[in-house]
Amino acid sequence: MFRYSLLIVSLRSCVVVLFLVSCSSGPSQSRQEHVHHMGHVAMPFVLERTLHVFQMTETGGVQRVIVRDSSGSDQIPLIRQHLEREAALFESGDFSDPVALHGANMPGLKELQAGASRVKVTYIALPMGGEIRYEASDIHMVTAIHRWFGAQLSEHGADAVSE
Repeated sequence: MFRYSLLIVSLRSCVVVLFLVSCSSGPSQSRQEHVHHMGHVAMPFVLERTLHVFQMTETGGVQRVIVRDSSGSDQIPLIRQHLEREAALFESGDFSDPVALHGANMPGLKELQAGASRVKVTYIALPMGGEIRYEASDIHMVTAIHRWFGAQLSEHGADAVSE
């Protein structure tokens, strides 16, 4: 009987320890929290001071990054530098930055990597930031762009809007 009681006390102690360890590790991050906190890995500007705008079009879409207000003007050169670089990479099928932030299984990404030659990618500087235009005549590539934009909207959360 003593052995049995000792076993019960040991098991209860283990359960308490496991419970305390699981509580102290904190809640796991949501996908949006992860992207928000790790955005600096792929983007040189401050997410809180900028806004990603995704506009789906009949031929693809427009991705803008702009400062939220005039106090973020120091972010404009960083936005422009980043988007100009990304446009050049995307045009050649290099989506390594979005992969680093969002993961390789992001909707539309594999299709964009494989079909990069069928998408015209253009960078344009804007007064409050910059934009990348994606244009395709192939409906499969337009769909890939739309799926990719949708995933970004979902994962960027409050840092992104659709237009």
